[in-house]
Amino acid sequence: MPKRTTVLDFQAKCDKGEKLSIVTAYDYAMAMAVDAAGVDAILVGDSLNMTMLGRENTLSATLDEMLHHTEAVAKGAKNAMVIGDMPFLTYQLGPEQALENAGAFLTEAGAQAVKLEWCPRASEITKFLVENGVPVMGHLGFTPQQIHRFGGYHQQGKDKASAALLLKEAKALEAAGAFGIVLELIPSDIAKKITASVKIPTIGIGAGPDCDGQVQVLHDLLGLMPDFHPKHAKAYLKLHEAIRDAVKQYVAEVGAGKFPPKS
Repeated sequence: MPKRTTVLDFQAKCDKGEKLSIVTAYDYAMAMAVDAAGVDAILVGDSLNMTMLGRENTLSATLDEMLHHTEAVAKGAKNAMVIGDMPFLTYQLGPEQALENAGAFLTEAGAQAVKLEWCPRASEITKFLVENGVPVMGHLGFTPQQIHRFGGYHQQGKDKASAALLLKEAKALEAAGAFGIVLELIPSDIAKKITASVKIPTIGIGAGPDCDGQVQVLHDLLGLMPDFHPKHAKAYLKLHEAIRDAVKQYVAEVGAGKFPPKS
């Protein structure tokens, strides 16, 4: 049996100075592919609301949708830790609500951990979940579920006061028992300072090279979204064009009577 990455493996790799790699995935086939590539963890992000379902932002992703996609990913991944992203309004009301919904990611969907975007009760909720057996990854900086408060996709922590608050929140999440923290869209020097100030792994996305690891949306990495190119992402393929061209060839061969071939 393959050995699945655990929160202890996460910490051990960080302690040795080895970088952690995380990507999003939302279905069985993609999970198998990225798992075979050797990622440390797969995040079933609520970004599926945009990448898979074509919606404007992450806010309307439902718990049932997230559990559905997490289950598919958990079946495809044999080695990577699977982290389920808790959608908007499934944990903000308090620890009891959070535990019921986070528990479903572990018991129904087969995840090994959940991720919570920051909210005013994030540390309290994280502590309660961890004490009840649910590993939690925090998320600071730009938190997409608060996009309307931020007024768009804007970098956070650019002034001294907000940077100090991010550092304070990171330490609070560490004290609450989070096994890692995503740092999204914050200045690289602030991310570096936070990383040096906490012992748990920091995972950057648009936060520079000095975090303990990186997370990327798979669709950005593969070039699947031709009209969306985040500055912090790198497209290693142009898969949208490759898929288009392959299907275009299929259409042409069907039209010309070349497929299927005559027996």
